[in-house]
Amino acid sequence: MQDHYNLTQINSSREAVLATNKLIRNTYALLSMTLLFSAMTASFAVTSGAAPVNPFISLAVMIGTLFALHKSQNSVWCLPLVFFFTGFLGYTAGPIISFYLTLSNGGEIVTTALALTGIMFLGLSSYALISQRDFSFMRGFLLIGLLLIIVASLANIFLAIPALQLTISAVGVLVFSGLILFDTSRMIHGGEQNYVMVTVGLYLSIYNLFMMLLHLVGAFNNSD
Repeated sequence: MQDHYNLTQINSSREAVLATNKLIRNTYALLSMTLLFSAMTASFAVTSGAAPVNPFISLAVMIGTLFALHKSQNSVWCLPLVFFFTGFLGYTAGPIISFYLTLSNGGEIVTTALALTGIMFLGLSSYALISQRDFSFMRGFLLIGLLLIIVASLANIFLAIPALQLTISAVGVLVFSGLILFDTSRMIHGGEQNYVMVTVGLYLSIYNLFMMLLHLVGAFNNSD
């Protein structure tokens, strides 16, 4: 009887490991595709000279799409919505990237921000995967930080205070770095089983981390 119980436990553990590995593979495969698609729409916006998207329209589209994704995460609509969402965010990033590219050292600024984003994401994800640590304890801190960033960003649309924007970006780097650890940990420890929703969470962290780093690098390396 004891041997049967031990065998059942071993099989259950093996199935859990296989399910987790499958979730990780599917998540990173979809994340790679969404980042590539987002880069394509951003490039299109840059080369076509697209005008900046109204921030309130952008926010409304983001919230609406995220709500739709949550409701349809287990339906055939989830993947089209993911690519619409990431493509739209890539397009909205285009005019911002175009602005930095107009600076004398704009190419260096964008490249540096992109490289830092990639290095930080790979480092944080690798640490979470290899260490197997549970970062669920960060949930409260990250939620408060995220809410503060949203409120401060909306307020700064009207206030337009450069120092406040720098503060938001610095805090944002910390918060979105934490979210990468948090979401990666959720995959490992069963906090989320839907690879589409994990992908969306990681994509948002990478996207926002890049935007925050772009602003910080641009502020401290602008030679114009």
